[in-house]
Amino acid sequence: MAKEKSRTHSLPVSKGSVVQETLPNGLKIVTDEVSYVQSVTLGIQIEAGSRDDPDENPGLAHFIEHALFKGTSRRSYLEIAKDIENNGGYLDAYTTKEHTCIYLRCLDRHIESSFDLLADLVSNPVFPPEEIEKEKEVVIEEINSVNDTPEELIFEEFDMRSFPHHPIGKPILGTEKSIENFTGEHLETFMKEHYVPRKMLVTATGNIKHEIISRLTLKYLGHLEEQPCNTYVRKPFIAGDYKPFKSSLKKQVYQAQIVLGTAVERCDQLFYSLMVLNSMLGNGMSSLLNIELREKRGLAYNIYSSLTFFDDLTALNIYAGTDGNKIDTTVELVTELLKSDTLHKPDPDEVEAAKRKILGALVMGMEKMTRRMSQTASDLSYFGRYITPEEKAAGIASVSVDDIAAAAAEVLRNAPFSTLVYKPKR
Repeated sequence: MAKEKSRTHSLPVSKGSVVQETLPNGLKIVTDEVSYVQSVTLGIQIEAGSRDDPDENPGLAHFIEHALFKGTSRRSYLEIAKDIENNGGYLDAYTTKEHTCIYLRCLDRHIESSFDLLADLVSNPVFPPEEIEKEKEVVIEEINSVNDTPEELIFEEFDMRSFPHHPIGKPILGTEKSIENFTGEHLETFMKEHYVPRKMLVTATGNIKHEIISRLTLKYLGHLEEQPCNTYVRKPFIAGDYKPFKSSLKKQVYQAQIVLGTAVERCDQLFYSLMVLNSMLGNGMSSLLNIELREKRGLAYNIYSSLTFFDDLTALNIYAGTDGNKIDTTVELVTELLKSDTLHKPDPDEVEAAKRKILGALVMGMEKMTRRMSQTASDLSYFGRYITPEEKAAGIASVSVDDIAAAAAEVLRNAPFSTLVYKPKR
């Protein structure tokens, strides 16, 4: 389709030098040299998340993220903590629906000892039974924390109801029952299936040379091999896996919680258009949702939209917290806004303003090394290659009014929306 000339000026980005490499065993490496810092953010990302959990063991990928810190063949859990913190660094991890990432940040002069530690965690865990049992209690407390946080809980339940027969709907943390049933054998089997070179990515961002990371990866992870009997294939998403619904439940909450959302199959042609559409709809103080529902009507303190690009689907969600007596009004207004000309026949000035918001966030995100590392890993996972900030900026800047209208038609008009409401008990 024809593009109108964008009025968005090109923005400078934090310069880096990105190099990609694949080792003979299939393990991928990407480094982003940023010479003006004195630290390195180092991560190992595994292409396995909650959608890869066995049906009978939801929460297993996330539990392994915890269990890796409990000891290796060379280090106790206390030695793991001391090894990184004695050098002034820190170690952390996270699990999503599609990935697990173990990462650390250290001073550049401690890179080899830090790499040794990180590689040890993912390649030599021993899962001491007594420590695993204690960690089960920790994860159950994490589940309880989500249950006590309605804004988190409603998103989890929304996904479970939207994808009742697809792994994308599984809770990342699992359930108390599933956690209690985990054994060391469950953990080892999952790791043999997923913690394999072709599903692993080493990322390094900061004051580091690619040659150093390449040498360290080969030294500490080059021995890893693919299991010849590994036949796992991730279940793909098709349009019929999303089941639209409307549900209202009474909960022990003071404020009503509302989530509206939909899901569509992956469409790369709309990638940047959807980002700009989401920015216009519910990202920031000047977004349509915030202006119309908070500033003009005082219906919500917190209201926003979020866009998630999974491997094979895209999900758009809208959240609002409001008074229990204002639920119907809030849902009606959001529904009207989703159908309004503001999004389907957008003002060019509003489109340009939304693009500037995204471009500003892009530049500022490049100044945060941990964010920069995780974004590089996301690029490799989603696109199969690193996307330069300049290419992203160009993609965003090229989005036209017509592109926004097309994205709005695809996601806001053609895709059926679901609604989940938590009503306060009276």
